[in-house]
Amino acid sequence: MSRKITIFWFIDALGWEVVRQTNFLQDLLPFRQPVGMQFGYSSSAIPTILSGQVPAVHGHLGLFRYAPEDSPFRLFRWLGPLMKPSGLWNRGRVRNLLSRLLGRFYGFTGYFQLYQVPFTKLASLDYCEKKDLFVPGGMETVENLADLLVRSGIRYHISDWRLGDRRNLAAARAAVAEGAEFLFIYTAELDAILHNTPSPQAPVIQAKLEWYRGEADELLKTCRSHGLEMRLTVISDHGMSPLTRTVDLMSAVEATGLVFGKDYGACYDSTMLRVNFLSARAEAAIKSALKPFEECGHWLSEAEECTYGIYRADRYFGEAIFLVAPGVQIVPSDMGVRPLAGMHGYAPEDKDSYAAILSNAEIPPEIRHVANYFTLMKRHVETRGRLQEEKVGR
Repeated sequence: MSRKITIFWFIDALGWEVVRQTNFLQDLLPFRQPVGMQFGYSSSAIPTILSGQVPAVHGHLGLFRYAPEDSPFRLFRWLGPLMKPSGLWNRGRVRNLLSRLLGRFYGFTGYFQLYQVPFTKLASLDYCEKKDLFVPGGMETVENLADLLVRSGIRYHISDWRLGDRRNLAAARAAVAEGAEFLFIYTAELDAILHNTPSPQAPVIQAKLEWYRGEADELLKTCRSHGLEMRLTVISDHGMSPLTRTVDLMSAVEATGLVFGKDYGACYDSTMLRVNFLSARAEAAIKSALKPFEECGHWLSEAEECTYGIYRADRYFGEAIFLVAPGVQIVPSDMGVRPLAGMHGYAPEDKDSYAAILSNAEIPPEIRHVANYFTLMKRHVETRGRLQEEKVGR
């Protein structure tokens, strides 16, 4: 009887709509269903997938949050005003280079990117992903997948998120040949393509999916050549919504005359504004300023925050969150000064938000949210760990 190998392959942004419209890997992975997205972006989805916990527990929502007392960037209180002209410092290449240098300077091992966060605001912001989420101890307060695998004692392989799809899939095949029993493969390039071309029928999307198809065949071939029966499950974190319009919330807030850091603190993501009210007049002034935008957005209620797994009594993520409707983008934002053709980070119940799970084995009925992937992975890991203990015991 052939030995089994368990492979979970994460394809960033492989939303249910893409799967449904293209029948991606239908013959190889016939068991498939939509899965609820974790509210937020990859900065919240990936920690949720790797731990099974929601942001209210693991503490990751947006990459930045208003928290002057916890900011590692305090030197920018003096440096920020000196970094002129802004046209130079806001160029993409300059920002990317500076992000790499600052990441090394602060000892960050996780994903770090400044995007278009104003340098004058940086000293008031904390950053959530200081550590590599994919390694043992990477999530500090909660157990992650790597912690679970180390504890199980089985041979495993987790992709290096810094590498491209081709190198990570090649490394996965090498890990199969070297005797790994559990693989978590990370591929993120489809996300970038969908941000620029969000139509599942676009030739560039079709080409990428066809390439993934070829890689799945190569994985299967490698497993068979080593006498292994492959249990393959493809998972994703969210879908992608095409751009419909943009809104400038930043200008509306700044037009109130309120002072950042004195009256309010704010983080402008692509689809939501997270605000802290610091002065007595701030809440009324900001909510009044955003009243005209309530035709295409709304302030989240406490009940919605609880449903989405982001409610915290300490208001860790901000005192109030204004979420725009699917397809709308906040421009400019701390993430960029131009809109993208596609975006995610909207209400999870929107049809374009749903993630997907595909497998060559039946999917347990309780797998309904991306947080449930961890339950499924843990079940496979612990089963294999027990089998290994029994084998040693004999």
